[in-house]
Formats: sequence, C-alpha cells, structure tokens
Amino acid sequence: MEIPDHPLEVLWDITYACPLRCTHCYSESGRRPARRLSGADMLRAADAILALGAEGVCLAGGEPLLVPELFAVAERFTAAGVPVSLFTSGWTLDRASAEAAVGAFSAVSVSLDGATAEVHDRIRGRRGSFDRAVAALGLLTEGGGATVGVDYVVMRSNAPQVEEFLTTVAPRFPGLGQVSFGAVVPEGLASRAGFAEHELLSEEQVRLLGSAEYGRRLQELAPPGVRVTTTDNLALQMRPDLIGAGVCLPVLQIEPDGAVRAMAAYEGTVGNVLTDPPAELWRRAVARWHDPFVRETLAPVRTMREWAEATRAIDLRFGTEADRQRIARRPAFVPRG
Repeated sequence: MEIPDHPLEVLWDITYACPLRCTHCYSESGRRPARRLSGADMLRAADAILALGAEGVCLAGGEPLLVPELFAVAERFTAAGVPVSLFTSGWTLDRASAEAAVGAFSAVSVSLDGATAEVHDRIRGRRGSFDRAVAALGLLTEGGGATVGVDYVVMRSNAPQVEEFLTTVAPRFPGLGQVSFGAVVPEGLASRAGFAEHELLSEEQVRLLGSAEYGRRLQELAPPGVRVTTTDNLALQMRPDLIGAGVCLPVLQIEPDGAVRAMAAYEGTVGNVLTDPPAELWRRAVARWHDPFVRETLAPVRTMREWAEATRAIDLRFGTEADRQRIARRPAFVPRG
C-alpha cells in the first residue's frame, strides 16, 4: 500500500468533559481532565489542522456541545472549504444548538446504542440518555442543512437490537439521512479484560458486520431515504499485514489540547499541532505504525480478545505516566442484564 503524504481525515476530540459514563468509552471522557484549550488556542489549533491538508474534520469528545467555541471552530474549517462533522450524545442539545449545528456542520451524528432505553442507558451509563438522544434527533431532523445520522456502536449486549432499531426507531425521524453500525473497538475502557470477555463481538459477528450481504439486508429494513452503513472497524487495528493490504485508515486523531496520537485506537502521542510542523507530525505518526514493538504486538492478533490484549500492551508502552496511572485505576467491568 502506498501511504498518502498527509492524513485524509482528522478526528479532533475537543474536550474530555462529558455528562455520560459509557461502558466502552474510547477516550475515557469524564475520568480525566477536560484539557480544553482557550478559545484563541482552539482557533490556532484549527488553523494548524488545516495545514495538515486533511480532506475532512470530525469534532468529537467527550461532549463537544459543552464547548462554547464549538461553532466558531467549525466555521474556521468551513470557511477554508473543508467539510466538518459533529459527533454528539445529544444530552445537552436544545432547539437553539440544534439549529446552530445543522447550519454549521456538513453532518451531525447522534450516538444511539440500542432500540430501547433499557439497553442504551445501560451502555451509556446514565438514565435518560436514550430519551435525550431521541429528542436531539427530533430537533436535528426538523429542518434542512446538515445530513443527520445515527452512530450505533455494536457490542454483544445490543447486537440483537440492530434490526429492531431500523424498524422501530429510525422511522420516527423523516429527516434522518444515515445510520452507521460499527463494531465496538477495544480502545480505552473497551480494552479492559472484563469488557473484552463480555462485550467485544465474536469473530462471527465481526465478519457479519464486514459483509456486503448483511449491509444490503439492513438497508432493505431501513426507511426510504436512510442510508445504512456497516463496518467491522478492523481498519483501526493497524496490523502490519492489513496495512500492507491497504486495510487501514489514514486518519490523525487529536486530543483536546492539540496533542497528536500516532494511531487513532491507541495511546501515545507524537507531538502537538500548536508546536510541531504538520508534515513532521504525519511522518512521526506513520513511523509509529512501523515501530518494531507495534508490529510485533499486532502481527499475531486474529481475535477481538487478542486485539484488546495488544491494545493494553501498546497503551502501556507508548502512553504517558498519567495515561498509565489512569489505566491502572480503570474500574472493573461488571456485566448487567
């Protein structure tokens, strides 16, 4: 595979503040300092991200709607001609912010991880989160503007509700444009041994999500006008043979303070957009993909549990001391239901 000389997309977690406590939280938001930049530095970081040459930017978190400067940052990207999308839980969304969001972003995705409040709220760690997400979708789909979608993280406890979601929840929103079903990735809290044992998908389920036939089946169940996508998310694994075969994501993930992760699903940064040249940041990131420890750790991975073990090893090797201390304090995963 010929690796591009710049990231094709940038994912910026602009804050680690979050009102939810999701069982699988990739960023462990709410368990670590928010690390949010000042308004002026956010705009500086936006300019630095533009210099990376990415073709699209996603703003996520944490909960990005907790950041007052969110829409000014989005405007910075839009003014430069770069599409910018938003990922939100919908917890804090009201009519005013919904109208602002569909006007400021090319796409807005609401996280919904189940067809019922019982399932979604257990995963998201807060009662009422399903009702708030549904209300947010209602507000976002009332008018025109951004493509409004749902991001559904598929794990063992909510996999049985995938089809039900398309037949009972999606039809409630005539303006809904897309529903994305993606296999849960063993990143952050989802890499814990207990979570890996009880919630990571089986290899059969992963293959199903990666199959075109299953995607077509789900598309047939969806309401007219709703585009359905499915992914096994193996491109995030960054296994050496997969990279060689072209199965990888040339994505750069940026932490709230501008620190740049070498690989989106793993701890370990290679600099900061506020202080380091864009081309050098990308060079360092690609170099990490080929680091001997990374290659040796990921090469034998074939199952989701093995991936979780590899994630823990890479995170401990390349994370900061603060990362390692946070990892040591992770709460044990207790399955419910």
